[in-house]
Parts: sequence; C-alpha cells; structure tokens
Amino acid sequence: MRPDSIDATLDGLRAQGYVAPRALGTVVFLALRLGRPLFLEGEPGTGKTELAKALAGLLDRPLIRLQCYEGLDLAAAAYEWNYARQMVEIKLAQGQESREDLARELFSRRFLIARPLLQAIDPPDGRAPVLLIDELDRADEPFEAFLLELLSDFQLSIPELGVIRAAEPPLVLLTSNRTREVHDAVKRRCLYHWLDFPDAARELEILRLRLPGIESALAQEIVAVVQALRGMDLYKLPGLAETLEWSRALLELNALVLDPATLTSTLGVLLKYQDDIARLQGSEAAQLLARVRAETHGG
Repeated sequence: MRPDSIDATLDGLRAQGYVAPRALGTVVFLALRLGRPLFLEGEPGTGKTELAKALAGLLDRPLIRLQCYEGLDLAAAAYEWNYARQMVEIKLAQGQESREDLARELFSRRFLIARPLLQAIDPPDGRAPVLLIDELDRADEPFEAFLLELLSDFQLSIPELGVIRAAEPPLVLLTSNRTREVHDAVKRRCLYHWLDFPDAARELEILRLRLPGIESALAQEIVAVVQALRGMDLYKLPGLAETLEWSRALLELNALVLDPATLTSTLGVLLKYQDDIARLQGSEAAQLLARVRAETHGG
C-alpha cells in the first residue's frame, strides 16, 4: 500500500531500516503519487541502492535489479530470443507447417527470454515490482536510448512481436555515481534527487537503528571519525555501507571505545585504497582520534 503523506513515507522507510532526510522523502512520495521514475545521483555509498530495497519492502513488491556495466546491451537488459529452442522447433516442423505459420510461431512469447526490463513491465505474477537500474553511468551512453520508451510509457517495442505495455507501471529507480554525465533525455523523464553523505546526526541515527546494541559512546566516536575522514582529501571516501561494516567489525572485537591501535588495525574495513590507509597509519590515527574527542566532548 502506498503511503498517503510525506511523513508516512518517512516512517515507512524507517520501519525498513532506512533513515531518509525529508527532501528525499518528499521526492519519493511524489514519485509514488505521480507514477514517475526517480533518478538518484550521488557519491558511492550514500544509500541509493538501499533505498530501492527499502521501497520494495515498504510497498511489499518484488525488487528487480539491473546492474549496469560497460557493454550492457538490449539482450542482457530487456529480452532475447531463445535461438536454440527456435532451431529445435524448425527441425521438428520441417514439412509440417507453412513457412509463414512457422515464422509467426517462432517469434511468439514462448520463445522470448525476459530480462530485467521486460520482467518489470510484464511480471509473471502480475505484481508491479520496484525496478532498480543501478549505476547507469557505468553503461555505455547508447544504452540510455533503450530506456527512453520504458521511462516515458512503461512499454517495450519488440520488432518481431509488437509493443508490450505494463498493466500496472513498476516503480523505477535509476542510480548514478556520476562517473559520467547521464543524458538529459533520461533525466527529463524522471524526478531527480542528489543524495549526499549523511550529516553526523542522521548517520548516528542510522547506526543506532541498524545496530541497536551498540554502545552510545562507541557509536558517537565511529560517526565522528567517519565524518572527519570525509573531510580529508582521500581517494575514496567511506560511505554508509563502510560505516556499518566497520561498526560490526568493532563489535566483533568487543571494542567499547576507539583507540589508535584498534583504528589502525581495522582501517581496511573502512578504507579501500592503500594510499588512503597509509595516510592514517602511525601517529596520524592518534591525532585524528584526539581531534575527534576534542570536538565530540568539547576538549
């Protein structure tokens, strides 16, 4: 059931473990009410993919995910014909059917293999899903043209078969990490939202919601360290996923508070590039913790 207000949207997402700022809750509510696709752009690790999972849970719909990559084409994204089965059918039908009847039969639905885009507009169980087109910026630019018909009219044109329209449109979310610009034609068909890293208050709320057993002092120090790291000139800033993974790692180590040795030894959970890790080795870790504690505790 769709939420009937922005507050109900925010509450519903929170019940799924997703703490959304009000601006995001507003654009999600509008996407649901207006039946428009939602285009989410932002740094990796800001919760774009997790939002799709939360919405699938909130709406009690299946989640269909199309992970984009370089070289992605229509056959992998939307549909392809089952050529092996068609060849078998041709051999079996030799001398039994007219050429026109055979051609018509070979390009019927029973020979069509549905990929994520087709599955989303023509789901086998009839339930309109949440369709996540993830990291569109990783796909080649020409691939975006395949999406325009679906984003505008929730349909796919198959030359041999005709137009397949969605009986009930799916909720479509597209994400981009902005490694390249996505074409305006895609963005014009969507509601748009830039999703940034959370501020300290929201990140702390997320951490407490996802790991309710964590000690308050440790949670505050974790968030303060991650926020400080995001202010540094690192190659790859830690996202929400890294915050949560690092927190779980510290709980496994029975840490009650952070110390320089623990921070140094667990940096590989939080940071993913050696150059970034090297910057925090030795005295830098102790200095970072000292600054964090001074700011957190007022000296």
